[in-house]
Amino acid sequence: MKIFIIGLPRTGTTSLCATLLEYGFKVAHTAYTKAAIEQADVIADTPVYCDYIFLDQQFPGSKFIYLDRKIENWLPSIQNLLRRMIKNINNDHGGFNVILKRCYKTVFAPFDHEHINNLQHLSECYKQHKNDMSDHFAARSKDLLFIDIANPTAPQQLVNFLAIKSASIKPFPHLNKGQSIIAWNKIKSPLKISANLSGDDDRKYY
Repeated sequence: MKIFIIGLPRTGTTSLCATLLEYGFKVAHTAYTKAAIEQADVIADTPVYCDYIFLDQQFPGSKFIYLDRKIENWLPSIQNLLRRMIKNINNDHGGFNVILKRCYKTVFAPFDHEHINNLQHLSECYKQHKNDMSDHFAARSKDLLFIDIANPTAPQQLVNFLAIKSASIKPFPHLNKGQSIIAWNKIKSPLKISANLSGDDDRKYY
């Protein structure tokens, strides 16, 4: 069984991943290889928010956590991120990992300056992703948790959903504030799984 965090970028994936590390889970915040996904207990962000249906088929019986964030808070945050990433995502001769590029171009299509600067377009992307995900799990409510990590009840909801036995409920840290996106890199833990972990298939994805 895996735990897949299927919220879009800038919904609190890093904060949730950091908390799950503290609970003793092996966590990959982004996973670009088959080996990384197979070695981790928890996989978040890219490619999960895009490939969750495929991963659901690959790992039956898994749990899924959708991170909901107030749209008025998410929009400026994601727009700032996309503006910083667009050059490397649209660079066909380098830049970011090809899986990251595919996922962003799929969920936020069409991925160009005109559309990422259009808040209405980004809002529709958010709603479409949420609707598609809700439809996929419509008959499987026990497999899916909706949480907003800004909600004070969210830590307890997480513990209940994953049946975590802990002496204390761990609050979610507020990581990657503002325009920061490097908080995960600064976390030191032997339970962190590298996004590019090599295995029997080298660094291939599925």
